Amino acid sequence: MYIRMLDQADAEQYRELRLQALRLHPEAFLSSYEEEKELPLDTTRSRLEPTEDKFTLGAFNTEHELAGVVTFIREGREKIRHKGNVFAMYVSPAARGQKLGFALLTELLARVRQITGLAVINLTVMADNLPAKRLYSALGFTCYGTERDAVRLADGRHLDEHLMTLVLS
Repeated sequence: MYIRMLDQADAEQYRELRLQALRLHPEAFLSSYEEEKELPLDTTRSRLEPTEDKFTLGAFNTEHELAGVVTFIREGREKIRHKGNVFAMYVSPAARGQKLGFALLTELLARVRQITGLAVINLTVMADNLPAKRLYSALGFTCYGTERDAVRLADGRHLDEHLMTLVLS
């Protein structure tokens, strides 16, 4: 397994994994499978172009297949540029149980600690996603609030979302 920053050349593999995530776990993401599958591949390519304020990391298995991803985006407005957000964390079912999520997030945190002026990392996680909450807590994130009825799924479920933060030191 190895981790590297993704770029436009990874768009097809990323899109395939992203659609898998949305199809298998619609409750874990704000985007829907139906919305995402309609997006052109060029949109995915542009999202994957890394800058100093945003990047996506990918974890690849021994067959060089994308098995996990996580995205970081720094806030753009001047008064909140000291903050950044973790988005779209996902590990494929075949790669679970191998500490891939831990490795991805550890690498992301190592990279963001090098960004001048960045002091706080935030993320959201569905309140019932216990494995993800355990991972985030193990890496130092703490829950600072709950948004009730944050997401409404097509099947009628209403889900709460936990807001988590990590103050970089």
